[in-house]
Amino acid sequence: MARKNGTTNVDRMNRTIGSIVAETPEAAAVFRRYGIDFCCGGGRMLGEAVAESGTDAATLGAELDAAAARAAVSSEAIDFRALSAQELVDHIEARHHAYLEEALPEISERLNAVLRAHGRSHPELFQVHGVYGALRTDLEQHLAKEETLLFPAVAQGRPDAAARVLAQVIRDEHTAAGEALRTLRRLTVDFAVPDDACPTYRRLLKDLETLESDLFQHIHLENNLLLLDL
Repeated sequence: MARKNGTTNVDRMNRTIGSIVAETPEAAAVFRRYGIDFCCGGGRMLGEAVAESGTDAATLGAELDAAAARAAVSSEAIDFRALSAQELVDHIEARHHAYLEEALPEISERLNAVLRAHGRSHPELFQVHGVYGALRTDLEQHLAKEETLLFPAVAQGRPDAAARVLAQVIRDEHTAAGEALRTLRRLTVDFAVPDDACPTYRRLLKDLETLESDLFQHIHLENNLLLLDL
């Protein structure tokens, strides 16, 4: 669904990061390039994040305008704000939960192989292994908690007090996942490929970067749209 962003850059700086990505999902890629957290930090005003990071507001604004222009002519863009709670839940489960259920064990297997082959020359892989293992365990429990407890209550449009408490637990778990992803990026120096990396090592780093991108979008949809009023 096409969207049009008619706001000025000054107006945009006084909006939350999450609301901007909700309006223009293509803005997520722009924020990732600038290291601006749009999922767990989606409730912050963009101007605050820009000032803190030292990003040039005019340059960032031009890139966001370009993203909005591309979205306006795209026939494939989805306006997630127009989806019902049930439709949004269905999308999250079909797109993001299904991805994690397949990717998490595959990445574990690949990471184990890379650790055995390259751990001597790249000892940071032991830390990567530990952080990823904890993240995988937490995410698998997290998905089950959402699908069996939270999503049914939210999709029915009748969240009770228990669902609101659980929504905060879910947001806290999102924050922890975001911190784990940042640690993985730091340990791998932004997923840079070492000179001695074998094809499996290269694939692992690509998989971890894809995991980060997908999980950021996943968390954004939940924090800034599905759970926004809980």
